[in-house]
Amino acid sequence: MFAITAARIDKDNPLSALEATERPDPKVPDGWTTVTVKAASLNHHDLWSLRGVGLSADRCPMILGCDAAGLDEEGNPVVVHGVIGDVAAGGGDETLDPRRSLLSEVHDGTFAEKVAVPRRNLVPLPEGLSFEEAACLPTAWLTAYRMLFEKAGLQPGGSVLVQGAGGGVSGALIRLASATGYRVYATSRSAAKRARALELGAHAAVEPGERLAEKVDVVFDSVGAATWAHSVRSLKPGGRIVTCGATSGDAPPAELTRVFFLQLSVVGSTMGTRDQLERLVGLCARTDVRPEIDRVLPLTRAAEGFAAMAEGDLFGKIVFTL
Repeated sequence: MFAITAARIDKDNPLSALEATERPDPKVPDGWTTVTVKAASLNHHDLWSLRGVGLSADRCPMILGCDAAGLDEEGNPVVVHGVIGDVAAGGGDETLDPRRSLLSEVHDGTFAEKVAVPRRNLVPLPEGLSFEEAACLPTAWLTAYRMLFEKAGLQPGGSVLVQGAGGGVSGALIRLASATGYRVYATSRSAAKRARALELGAHAAVEPGERLAEKVDVVFDSVGAATWAHSVRSLKPGGRIVTCGATSGDAPPAELTRVFFLQLSVVGSTMGTRDQLERLVGLCARTDVRPEIDRVLPLTRAAEGFAAMAEGDLFGKIVFTL
């Protein structure tokens, strides 16, 4: 079958490690099944994998991709939950399983004609959502859903700041938070991306580091070192930062004096559960909330999508179709 793989690890030139090739059909262990992929979306995780983050050289070649929507073995439309973990080992939450992984880390991913996953990882795809839209949900949108509805501790009518508008998680947070009635501020270095953030429902969009019109209840930060000081200073006393990543580096000054004096909280969040994905899919199907799609490309042109992500030339999700 046709697939897009990390042929090797290259920290300095990750795109050179990307390869379009033929791979054997997936092996299907007991309790697993296969999905014929119709659409799959690109995440920063895939680019980091080419650099060896979460993927070791001895596992290459590895089929990349965490997200997919397609048809199960009976021809039913489904969305694939990309977290491979033991619910019991995580105390009822597979993301807390110490040995959990994402597709494309230990097991081949979704950038192929077929992908093998545990049967439990299939979520029915309801009418009203396209394969392309559904393929955007399992990583970026699920991460945003968990951050907003489980980790943030927000009260109705609250205010939030989303750092780095333009990425998949940030765009999902703006869309979900504004649709839920929260007042949303967003940041971006790009005037065009600030304008798009307003179109998604942001109350205001400013340059990184710019003082907001008010202090907010929660900051969602996936950028890290470059935005951390602004995130801390944008919070009300008792406020909270919810972080799911550190794309600009993970070693900013902690600003502990401000954290303890203002009684701030810092909460980490990673992905989400299969049940949360099912609720997210249902929410989108019942409302007009839809993922922002930057572009749709055939999987044969995956290298173009990877290059756009590496350059930051996107707003929303890049989707590959088969």
